[in-house]
Amino acid sequence: MTQRDTMKIALIGPGAIGTTVAAALHETGRTPTLCGRTALPQLELRFEDERIIVPGPVRTRPQEITDTYDLVFVAVKSTQIDAAAPWLSVLCNDRTVVCVLQNGVEQKQLFAPYLSGNPVLPSVVWFPAQREPDASVWLRREARLTLPDLPESRLVIDAMHGTRCRADIAEDFASVAWRKLLLNAVAGLMVLSGRRAGMFARDDIAALALAYAKECLAVARAEGATLGDEVAQEIVDGFRRSPADLGTSILADRQAGRPLEWDCRNGVVQRRGRAHGIATPISDFVVPLLAAASDGPG
Repeated sequence: MTQRDTMKIALIGPGAIGTTVAAALHETGRTPTLCGRTALPQLELRFEDERIIVPGPVRTRPQEITDTYDLVFVAVKSTQIDAAAPWLSVLCNDRTVVCVLQNGVEQKQLFAPYLSGNPVLPSVVWFPAQREPDASVWLRREARLTLPDLPESRLVIDAMHGTRCRADIAEDFASVAWRKLLLNAVAGLMVLSGRRAGMFARDDIAALALAYAKECLAVARAEGATLGDEVAQEIVDGFRRSPADLGTSILADRQAGRPLEWDCRNGVVQRRGRAHGIATPISDFVVPLLAAASDGPG
């Protein structure tokens, strides 16, 4: 019996990303303990013409947890970290690795106040998964995670070995994370229009998106990311090739009237730009509108 066969795994936040990871683990016999806000008897992941049912229940009361875990995946949004904190305190011992499946480049800073010495392992999530009206999750492309080249990443690689969610290690993780942030930042434009990826077929929107991506790229480089000039155009081209009905989690949150991850996806570019003395005129327009859409007033 190998380590992955005996590894104890928990997952906080069985939304679209969390359900995908939970289903991948369950399919190979490594079903995680599920923790979240809503009691569900099971999770369902759909892809192509297949589906995976992950048996529950989704636990909603941290005080019912009586054991600690080797690996905890956290798939909550940045707006939900405070609510997830009670789970971390009961699921983790001093050796637990906490792998954050969350947007942005500041996961370590955001989670450090809630953990006393536990390794906080950031990741980059590279797959579109969306919650359907029947509460199932639709996985639209192959699932893949990227992790930094750190000792604790080996535990996640081992856990995901042989699953349909591939986990890779990047030596230059910062560049990978900033490239994904560029994509997430540009996706924020969908919130302001209320439209899905089909809007990028418009030449005016494509031009705006390219200018915004270039602004974000300048900040990423100042932060140490090694990204070429071509990256901005590649981001825009990727949106233009996407299915017209492809959405993004921040658009789904806006349509549902939920708080938005505007700061970790867009505000960070404005904040880091100011720190480096880089002008961010598009961010200065986009960020206040996203913040108001999320937090009001009005």
